[in-house]
Amino acid sequence: MKDYADFKSGFATIIGRPNTGKSTLMNRILGEKLSITSPKPQTTRYAIKGIWNTDKQQIIFIDTPGFLTPRYEMQERMSRIIHESFRGVDLIIFMTQIQSFPTDYDLQVLDMIKNARIPVLAVFNKIDLMDDYDEEALKAQLPPAVEKSFFISAQTGEHLPELMESIRHYMPFHEPYYDEDQLSDLPMRFFAKEVIREAIFHFFEEEIPYATAVLIERFHEGELKIIIDAVIWIEKNSQKPIIIGKGGSNLKRIREYAEAQLSDFMQMPVDIHLFVKLNENWRKKPLALRELGFE
Repeated sequence: MKDYADFKSGFATIIGRPNTGKSTLMNRILGEKLSITSPKPQTTRYAIKGIWNTDKQQIIFIDTPGFLTPRYEMQERMSRIIHESFRGVDLIIFMTQIQSFPTDYDLQVLDMIKNARIPVLAVFNKIDLMDDYDEEALKAQLPPAVEKSFFISAQTGEHLPELMESIRHYMPFHEPYYDEDQLSDLPMRFFAKEVIREAIFHFFEEEIPYATAVLIERFHEGELKIIIDAVIWIEKNSQKPIIIGKGGSNLKRIREYAEAQLSDFMQMPVDIHLFVKLNENWRKKPLALRELGFE
């Protein structure tokens, strides 16, 4: 039986406004793409756990949706996800992008954690896009609850080792919470849904990515390949020809992008069948949101 006397295991939640690089940071730490990313804000809609395993520690990172003032039911539920992500964690990682700190949303997030009873680290991201910055002036605008600050690039990995060492420092001594080869606590069909959403964010502009949702109706793991049937919800009939494209060209692009990503991730061929369905104002319907996994 393995001796865990010197083993560290705990939970760290990553919070911040949209598009600060939270998902990119978690993906780089894990060395795997768990959270979908795009240049568009508020790509992440759920709290996604990513598990970083080594022979000395198991750290469970929680990637949260970007904080915004809620405007409709789905954003209300995303806001609740952020608040619930503070429960039972050992460390809060506040993340911002160095070019625009502090925005109003940064200040609102910092207000949420100013009285935190657990350690808080501040991470200023995207230093690879800045030639010069005043670290002390930036740190002076943080509340006393923040114990340490780090200036990193999640994209390139610059200064990431120093951040990781500090995160490990704040983790308690504890045996692993999950199997030591486990990457997340979420099922593969969840990641299939998310990769299809990422494809939509990747190929479409304006409102289309935010007006769509993805449901997995079938996820069959065969001996030779995985077969997935997925439905893309749209809010208006006018969005249908845009999503489908001429002769189905846009659906083909979404399918091919998602199949390539998932085949690489699952190390097995993946076939995806896509369908488009109208569900008017689904972002404001409690029943539809429950079907999508928003409690």
